[in-house]
Amino acid sequence: MLKLIERLGPITVEQASDSVTLPFELRMRGRLKAVSDAGHELGLFLDRGPVLRDGEGLRAESGEVIRVKAADEPVITARIEGALALARLCYHLGNRHVSLAIGGDERSSLGQGWVRFPPDHVLEELAERLGATLEHHEAPFDPEPGAYSQGESHSHGHGHSHDHGHSHGHHHHHEHSHAH
Repeated sequence: MLKLIERLGPITVEQASDSVTLPFELRMRGRLKAVSDAGHELGLFLDRGPVLRDGEGLRAESGEVIRVKAADEPVITARIEGALALARLCYHLGNRHVSLAIGGDERSSLGQGWVRFPPDHVLEELAERLGATLEHHEAPFDPEPGAYSQGESHSHGHGHSHDHGHSHGHHHHHEHSHAH
């Protein structure tokens, strides 16, 4: 088994001897067993920290470099026209503490933006109410790393801390005041 122990950051395909394709849920973990795209057994032994990003390199104890690929998985892509409408959509979805991938369709002369998230009927209804058109499909899910993506978590002063890289089932309201 190839023991992957070091994060290298973004690398090119040519810099890697193999790749491993993982869904978002597994790219959040620092410890797991997987099989590379070429069929080799891998073990991840990484520090807890940021989510493994599509295109990130991992170095094995023996020196080999493996490139991470985001797997196609069920997602909802919500498309909406206009910068203000996209900002509003991102605000309301992000206020639900879910991971979001955000992008734009370069081929569209209208400047249409999109937000991608895992299937969730409540979020889908919210997006439609805000004027988005939804597409249910399979695509890589590589959400925005967020403001706290350097492996830091922050506390809200009410008994737990989290890094906003996941959704969670508790509901509460809190104000954010970050003077940086």
